[in-house]
This record gives sequence, structure tokens and C-alpha cells, in this order.
Amino acid sequence: MHRKLVVVDAQIAFIGGINIIDDHDPGMSKSLPRFDHAVKIEGPLLANIYPVVKRLWMIVTWAHFKKRWIKQLELKPQLKSRGTQRAALVIRDNIRHRRDIEQAYLKAIATAEEEIIIANAYLLPGRNFRKALIKAAQRGVRVILLLQGKIDYRIQHYASHALYGNLLAADIKIYEYHKSYLHTKVAVVDKYWSTVGSSNIDPFSLLLAREANIIVTDHAFSLELRANLQQALQESNPVSARYWKKRTWSDRLLNWISYYMLRFLQGTLGYGQKSTRI
Repeated sequence: MHRKLVVVDAQIAFIGGINIIDDHDPGMSKSLPRFDHAVKIEGPLLANIYPVVKRLWMIVTWAHFKKRWIKQLELKPQLKSRGTQRAALVIRDNIRHRRDIEQAYLKAIATAEEEIIIANAYLLPGRNFRKALIKAAQRGVRVILLLQGKIDYRIQHYASHALYGNLLAADIKIYEYHKSYLHTKVAVVDKYWSTVGSSNIDPFSLLLAREANIIVTDHAFSLELRANLQQALQESNPVSARYWKKRTWSDRLLNWISYYMLRFLQGTLGYGQKSTRI
């Protein structure tokens, strides 16, 4: 369960990548708070979000045999529009919505005409996802990836580095954020299509976990998110293709060992479908 989703009285929802954690706790980290995003939602979209949250709560309570926790409240989401943005909830589960978030990304990437900015904590995309990014760059789309610079989970960090070479060779720009831990999972395409949520672009999020993202098609929203990402890019270190080619053999070996370890674990868990293979 990797979703970060809150619903209050079926009238207000918060969705994004933010965990309930104290970044200022001395025991957690001496760095600045994590770089992350969440969206406050009101209006008709609550009619889709509230049942999803309620259903998951019901599943969890029954799974733990805590039937006394289940209280059927007759709450009705407010359907009156509160803004002009068009938005949709996209979830991932292991039954009906196994690839919905991935497909939403792939469609946006395939139709991009000018620019794709993806900021993601753990980026280890499958073959189709990588091909989509490379094809976008080849047709002249400016593709920018903002990734972790400060190491949180070492194996994911080193495994993602194994893919840098092919991405950089396709003229995809990669930046690493070192100011604090980068935990966000967002993207902006052509200053119009945006997504904010809990889903990383890695096997855990795309093949195993329950995730929830919101997709917004709106210029004002996308421009605000893009401006925030542009500021983060200015505070990040660019990864050059020339520098990457000069890495030592030991660094390369570490990256590929980490990559194949994750690939082996994925295959062992039985999630080796061709369409989402890493």
C-alpha cells in the first residue's frame, strides 16, 4: 500500500507523494525537508476518490478481522464545480487497474510535441517506457528527468544509473537533486498535461504496489508545477554524457549488478510480463 491519499468528510481530498513523517526529526535526517508535492482537491472528482478510499479501508478491515471498525457513513461528495481544471483519478491495483498509471504516462509521452519534464524519486522504467522517452527525444521533444542525488535506497539508486547511458545518448537531459532527498512523483508535458501522485516509475510502483495519481489538463496548473520544477532544476546537478562515459569500471559493475538484482527479484515475484519488463 503505497498510496498517499486523504479524504475528509467526502468534501476535500489530498493526493500526492507526501508521507506523514517529520522531516525535522533529528533522528531522520540533518538535511532540508524532502522535495515533494501533493494536491488539494475539491469538487466533482471527490465522487471518484471517496469510493476508492472507502473500498480500500473495507478490504483492510476485513483482512484484519476488525469488522467492528466498519461504520457505514452516508457521506455524499459535493458535486458542484470549484474550479475550471479538468482532472481525473488514476489508480493502480492488482486486479482491474494493473497498468492504468503506466498507460497514462505512455499516452502523454507519445503525444508530446514540445517538452516532457519528469521528476521522480525512483526511476527504473520498463523497456516500453524507455523506448517512449527515447522516441520523444528523437522527434525533437525536450525530455528532462529530475532524479535523486542524495541516496535514500542504494540498490534502486545504483540500478537506475545503469540506464543513464542510453538515455543520455538519446539527448535526454538528466539532473540529480542534492539539496535534500527528492521524493516527488510528478510530471508536466507540453505545459498542459500534469500528474501528481504516489507512483514512482519503477517495478515496485508499476507492477506491485497500490498507487494513486491525479492527472490534470490545465495550463495554469501545469505552468505553476513546471515553474516549481524549473527552480529545482536550477538547484540540481546536470549529468553530462561525456562525464558518464568516463566512469570507472567498478562504478559500471556496481550499477549493472544492482540492475540485474532488481530484475531477478522482479522475475522471482512472477511479474515478468513482456510489456513491463525492466
